[in-house]
Amino acid sequence: MTSHLDALENDRLRGFLRNAQADGPIMVVDSEIVRENYAKFARALPDTRVFYAVKANPAPEILQLLADLGSCFDCASVVEIDMALATGVKPDRISFGNTIKKERDVAAAFARGVRLFAVDCREEVEKIERSAPGARVFCRILADGAGAEWPLSRKFGCVPAMAADVLEHAHARGLVAYGVSFHVGSQQNNVGAWDAALASAAEIFRECERRGIYLSMVNLGGGFPTRYLKDIPAVDAYGNAIFEALKAHFGNRIPETIIEPGRGMVGNAGVIEAEVVLISKKSDAEDEIRWVYLDIGKFGGLAETMDEAIRYPIRTAHDGDAVAPCVLAGPTCDSADVMYEKAPYALPVSLSIGDKVLIEACGAYTTTYAAVAFNGFAPLASHVI
Repeated sequence: MTSHLDALENDRLRGFLRNAQADGPIMVVDSEIVRENYAKFARALPDTRVFYAVKANPAPEILQLLADLGSCFDCASVVEIDMALATGVKPDRISFGNTIKKERDVAAAFARGVRLFAVDCREEVEKIERSAPGARVFCRILADGAGAEWPLSRKFGCVPAMAADVLEHAHARGLVAYGVSFHVGSQQNNVGAWDAALASAAEIFRECERRGIYLSMVNLGGGFPTRYLKDIPAVDAYGNAIFEALKAHFGNRIPETIIEPGRGMVGNAGVIEAEVVLISKKSDAEDEIRWVYLDIGKFGGLAETMDEAIRYPIRTAHDGDAVAPCVLAGPTCDSADVMYEKAPYALPVSLSIGDKVLIEACGAYTTTYAAVAFNGFAPLASHVI
């Protein structure tokens, strides 16, 4: 029978996994795919600076590669800032993009030389005034996230009508009111999703100008997808749509722009090899659905299967055999550790206990979501080749 590893087209990943001696799930990321993804973003939006979202995958090898390629970094914490600085980049290539920061973390970032901070309310502005005087701030606004497979909630951002007041508050306190940011939702499949947000950003620019405040930058956020089970538009399609929206709403005064790709940068570069621990049924009824339990689940790195939002491609040694729907679950003693039940996953009937499976497109938001030791299971092992 053909090895399950032959399902991978990538010889580098295939060779690594063939020789790996792992007693648990293991993720492998191909750095050459990351390199290609960075080049695609640079070509698609040539006048836009890339701020890689460190939270997607902070492996030192990935950060160093991107730093060497010229990337900047969007960081959510002081720890991530230190990871970025460890690559040798200067702090002017780092944004503290989390709108929810302890004041002592603002001070720590400022002491390290970071001068670009996200805000979405007056209270956050006042923290930065006290702990990072003279810093540049950009105000995050809410976007509806329509078309995203992992929509973002109202946790981050203010309504667009409030943004000018927040930025004026910053300006009055000696900070540099630098720009506006938004996020159109993660795994955004609609290339036109940026249009409405850019319309709001342009109006904020105009309102601030009426108040004597001249903004410089629009942070276009992330949202750029990776391919799971469905085809996605090419990066160039996003670049073209965003540029057309910028021209439509800003005319000849197009501002400085940055993007914060995370999933789109590393998602398709990673593969997880996991093992089938158990296959069983809950009754002897002929039509009873199978339960397939893997040695990885929501707490081992597949948290984005929450609400079955992200459906990863799964390859097996038995691909091509007859398939039947199954419930896919993880190994822990927690009833929430079920990945796909509402929409069962079709897997080969010939799949057996002990078989290896490949979960593809796992390069983003897996290692950083994995629990440290829930139920005693080790964190997800990770390698970059």
